[in-house]
Amino acid sequence: MTAASWLRHQAPASLQIGLTVTLLWLLAAAFAPLLAPFDPIKTDAVNALLPPGGGHLLGTDSVGRDVLSRILFGARMDLLMAVAGVLGPFVLGTAIGLLAGYSGGWLDAVLMRILEVTISFPYFVLVIAIVSIMGPGLTSYIVSLTIVNWVTYARLVRAETLVLTQADFILAARVLGYGRGRIMARHIFPNAIVPSAVFLMTDAVLTIVLGSSLGFLGLGVQPPTPEWGVMIAEGRTYLGSAWWISLCPGVALCSLAFGLSLVADGVAQVLDPES
Repeated sequence: MTAASWLRHQAPASLQIGLTVTLLWLLAAAFAPLLAPFDPIKTDAVNALLPPGGGHLLGTDSVGRDVLSRILFGARMDLLMAVAGVLGPFVLGTAIGLLAGYSGGWLDAVLMRILEVTISFPYFVLVIAIVSIMGPGLTSYIVSLTIVNWVTYARLVRAETLVLTQADFILAARVLGYGRGRIMARHIFPNAIVPSAVFLMTDAVLTIVLGSSLGFLGLGVQPPTPEWGVMIAEGRTYLGSAWWISLCPGVALCSLAFGLSLVADGVAQVLDPES
């Protein structure tokens, strides 16, 4: 059975819908230069605050930029933040959790104390503090998430590793004389990574919302680069007269987050049908 056939006939409905929504946004981001009717950063004071319809399907903002074009190009930035924002914590947290769980002893104790110190700080406040120190921008956003968000992945992988180290096939590998590196990489890692990989999809949703929140506060991607959180912030002054400036990117953000949430739920059902 092909993957496409399995998706159509056996995959959970949540996974099918989520993949469809997410794929549509991926295609929109990939082909934004072809789909966008206007330059997303070019201003046009004469056509400022035009309502949806006519030549501008979703209207224009306060400086005459086409809202639809900015949403399409903004999808690129928000998807980039989602991927980059979870990749760093995933890699770092997985490595730490695997090392701590398999090694045990003083190394496990030290790494878990570092984890407890990190997790004791309010998540959002710590991210804002790091971004404020480094300065607004995508780089500081990625660095701050890597520093703060690795703890969840480390805890998940460590918990799975502690269970797997007592499994019969791991004990057999030790008896056969396999080295620590081989056991961790080829036998423990593929099995310990599953809960972490499922959480990664859910974390991508939170990462997109966090990135847009920082953009709304002026600490994320800086104008005139199209980004949904920045667009929502730019339109808040005109909510009464030009609601489309904030509403349209807000709907885009919610739809992408909804799609990724359904994907995470569907993947969890596939990997654990009894959950």
